[in-house]
Amino acid sequence: MSCSKIFSGDLSELTYDIIKYFQDDFSTLHSCILVNRLWCRLAIPLLWENPFSISTKSSKNYNFIEVYLHNLNDDVMTIFKNEYKINGDLFSSNTLFNYPNFIKYLNTQLIYYSVMEWSKIFRSDNGFFIKDFASVLNFNRLVHMSLFKIFIENEVNLHTLDIELFSHGDFYYDNFELILQNPNFIHNVKNLNLYIGYININSSEYMIVKNRTLQIINLHQNLKKIFISFDSFPLYQSLLLSKHYNCSNTLNIIIFYLIDFKGITNLDKVFEQLNVLESVHLVYCSSLNAGFTQQINNLTKPFKLKSLFIFNGSDIDESLILLLQKSGDYLENFGYEFDFDNNLTGQELFEIIIRYCKNIKLFNLYEIKDQIIVDPALNFIESLKQNLNYLSIDVYETGDAIERSSIILQNLGQILPPILEYLNLVLSIDSDYFEIFLKNSQNNFIKKLLINNRGNFYDILSHIKEYIMKKERIKYLAIINSSKNKKVLGDDELFLLKDEVKEFESYNIKIQKYYDLHISDVLNIRTLLKLSW
Repeated sequence: MSCSKIFSGDLSELTYDIIKYFQDDFSTLHSCILVNRLWCRLAIPLLWENPFSISTKSSKNYNFIEVYLHNLNDDVMTIFKNEYKINGDLFSSNTLFNYPNFIKYLNTQLIYYSVMEWSKIFRSDNGFFIKDFASVLNFNRLVHMSLFKIFIENEVNLHTLDIELFSHGDFYYDNFELILQNPNFIHNVKNLNLYIGYININSSEYMIVKNRTLQIINLHQNLKKIFISFDSFPLYQSLLLSKHYNCSNTLNIIIFYLIDFKGITNLDKVFEQLNVLESVHLVYCSSLNAGFTQQINNLTKPFKLKSLFIFNGSDIDESLILLLQKSGDYLENFGYEFDFDNNLTGQELFEIIIRYCKNIKLFNLYEIKDQIIVDPALNFIESLKQNLNYLSIDVYETGDAIERSSIILQNLGQILPPILEYLNLVLSIDSDYFEIFLKNSQNNFIKKLLINNRGNFYDILSHIKEYIMKKERIKYLAIINSSKNKKVLGDDELFLLKDEVKEFESYNIKIQKYYDLHISDVLNIRTLLKLSW
């Protein structure tokens, strides 16, 4: 097909296909812009599809907001001039493209965060001192609403809209109201995703959020994913069981985060009516006991549990066996923080998962606190070798942490899959055992290697250069020093050493910040589960 495009003269389409391959590689896209006009015209839309995400995860550059604000209408610009003495000339006039029209993904939480950060920088750089906190809040709110209005007025063709309500306030109600006043804004959105955190179900706020949520879903009628957290489950349960808001033929992903299932009934009725459900994710939920599993086992259709992350204090007993039997090979993402108060030992739990769930691709092992769990964990990892693609191991920093870490390093290199997408090691590293790990894994390629060392990464840097850098066995690398004994975590990081970064880059290895590569952070649940979305 590529050859036919070349001979037909359709080079622009072929070039776009090539550039689109670097859709998530923002530094490469920036380089593409500088090649020529054609490459610039093709790369710019990709860079501006989701700039709020880029700013918060990578560049920390919020100048794009000023580019958007160049599109303000005269009425809003007058408010900026009269109330805040801001001249419109301060907003970027270098608008070679209709940048708002390129946006494909909007997330209300990321917009809120980006506006807060941009406001601090903008007011500082331009000498705008707003003494009163309420005035600062009003200024940020005006910018926030202006951005939303710009997108609405440009009739952008959104692919995904994420509406988040983890922190509540006027900003979030503004989003609701603007969407409800402009229903065409979400009419063609392919993915409307809702993430609503803790809300007191006895509060007036709960009723407002519930009514606005149902109104938006009624406008769209195409809800694909929902995120259910804390005490917000009653809202969703009424939604899913309602005859007026039919999600049965659209909803395909449900994430339960920190839900206590104690006393919750009718789960079987909820799942039974979801005709296109592709995956269920249970993340640090409690009361996964007989009451929960009995409802799941009552289902006449498969329970497609794709992610199961169990935290310290979860109910780990025979009920879990029934849940894993029901889920079987659907389970792909598994994480466990070990606690010896559970009725099942780690070895028993691993044996159960190996027996019923043979497609684990992501395994997160949190806070290994005792030597007794190390060997079963290593055996489990080896049993996953055929499918395992993402692995994170965290040794709890106490007592014999160095000994536990050393045993893991001594054996891990021999049991890793030949190709691994992601490996995150949170260990107290002994340099000699780390060298053993590198020697044993010389034939492995790891796309993203993250090391969170409780010691000094200078002690292991020479080994990394010898066994990894010079052999180009990884594509991305992040190393950080952290310790519970330090006042500030992450005060030493390879990314900050510019000369070292240049040396690695000369071997085609990109050094990044640890938490920019990190995908197992429970505070960012969408990142944790991005493999499934």
